[in-house]
Amino acid sequence: TSSTSSHNSPPTMTSSNPPPPSSSLFCSIGSPTTAISNDEVRYQVNTFLSSMGFRREVLILPPDFTRFHSQAGMITRFISEYYNYTTPEDGSNEDDATDSRSSATPNIQIIPALGTHAPMTQHQIELMFGKELASKANPNPFIVHNWREDVVTIGHAPAEMVSEATYGMVNEPWPAQLNKLVWDKRIENNTDDGSDNNLPPLVISVGQVVPHEVMGMANFNKNLFVGVGGLEAINLSHFIGAVHGMEKLMGRGQNPLRSILNYCSEKYLQSQFDLWYILTVMGTNETTGQVEMKGFYIGNDMQCYDLACDLSLKVNFNLLEKSPKKIVVYLNDEYHSTWLGNKSIYRTRMAIADGGELVVLAPWVETFGEDGHIDELIRKVGYVGTPTIMEAMEEDEDLKNNLSAIAHLIHGSSEGRFSITYCPGHLTKEEIESVGFNYADLSETKQLYDSSTLKDGWNTLTDEHGVEEEFFYISNPALGLWAVPSRFDDSNASQQSFSVSSNAATHVSSDQIPSDMSGGVGGWKKPPKVDM
Repeated sequence: TSSTSSHNSPPTMTSSNPPPPSSSLFCSIGSPTTAISNDEVRYQVNTFLSSMGFRREVLILPPDFTRFHSQAGMITRFISEYYNYTTPEDGSNEDDATDSRSSATPNIQIIPALGTHAPMTQHQIELMFGKELASKANPNPFIVHNWREDVVTIGHAPAEMVSEATYGMVNEPWPAQLNKLVWDKRIENNTDDGSDNNLPPLVISVGQVVPHEVMGMANFNKNLFVGVGGLEAINLSHFIGAVHGMEKLMGRGQNPLRSILNYCSEKYLQSQFDLWYILTVMGTNETTGQVEMKGFYIGNDMQCYDLACDLSLKVNFNLLEKSPKKIVVYLNDEYHSTWLGNKSIYRTRMAIADGGELVVLAPWVETFGEDGHIDELIRKVGYVGTPTIMEAMEEDEDLKNNLSAIAHLIHGSSEGRFSITYCPGHLTKEEIESVGFNYADLSETKQLYDSSTLKDGWNTLTDEHGVEEEFFYISNPALGLWAVPSRFDDSNASQQSFSVSSNAATHVSSDQIPSDMSGGVGGWKKPPKVDM
């Protein structure tokens, strides 16, 4: 176990405000074999907050319940306990060196970074952040982010960056959008009020760094520009990620889409806010199978993110020594559509061999899209490869106004490199084949690949003729990303081979509105025509 931190001594509480740390990296702890205890996390959080001095306002931006295992809920609770906003639920001793606290309580607000997700339920808030914090009222510290209405555009990334990332498909600026309440916390709005304490609001973004199919690696400034961002930015970022190609994004902390966010972060966030990131890397204990913290980082710029990315690649990426010719993925009852179930595709596409086969056991899949209109578009176009999908968009205004559907279709296409065989519980052979997948009967395939007896990883079956078949089994594609090292070599990454005509340029209008039930990405529908 290795543990390094730029602040190792216990915090000393004084009546005056201690100076902020000179280094942009406050804390860096972690390795693939590290198991960071809750007490260590609390100590580092308290030490960091002590160095920040007292603030009248503290804004925390944690992820939502879909990142429950990030430990962001616990960290948020530790922050509130440091400021005496809540009392420790684990009975920590106030005199303990790891439990020094602030002498005063600021105004604390918490905005879960929902992105396009549904608001957290009260039960989810209680499970993630603890009963006391969840029960706070008058005012309730938890604020729901509305990506449709609660945002302001604070600037733009140049059109040239967007054009480069989309191979000329979109040639207009990317809008940097933030929740209005977040934007109100900028330094210029919150200093020199005549009091003895002129320190601005402390904004803390908390979250987990993990390989991500759209952003390459999750979190950092994505937590702001997507997590508490707006309609235009979120949808365009997904489209950029899809067009650029997942195999050239996944597991890469630096990529054209992240460069767009980094540009806006450096231009509009770093100088405007006293903004700090608390990042975790989570992994599985090889002995117990339990999720544990492998890395913990606090910083205010790219350095802590880069360090977390480096560790996450070692911990969260399942690197295989060879590419499986066949991968079998089981989808549990959380997956009732291919919109959700195609996670089986993009989480394995960096591992499967050229000419290989992906078999998807999908007992609960009954539809393609989460939304009726998106379902209709999927059925109309299919998962037929980027060139064909882009040609269809070029000729169809409805598709041009539903960029999330385009992104989803690209994500779910193998680009002809491997075949995809779906075994759905509630879709017919004709329906599956109509969207470009192969079909196999679920009951027959389950007899061959029995999920109750298979183990995650390599398996071997012997048929009645004594012929052995080796395949790789995954019981839940949400638990990681699978790849072979060669897929990280840019020269070997799948390249987009389509050409873009002048008519294919996509205009991202500012008045597009989201369609409901779009599966967490958003989805645009064409705005109603207005008679002039």
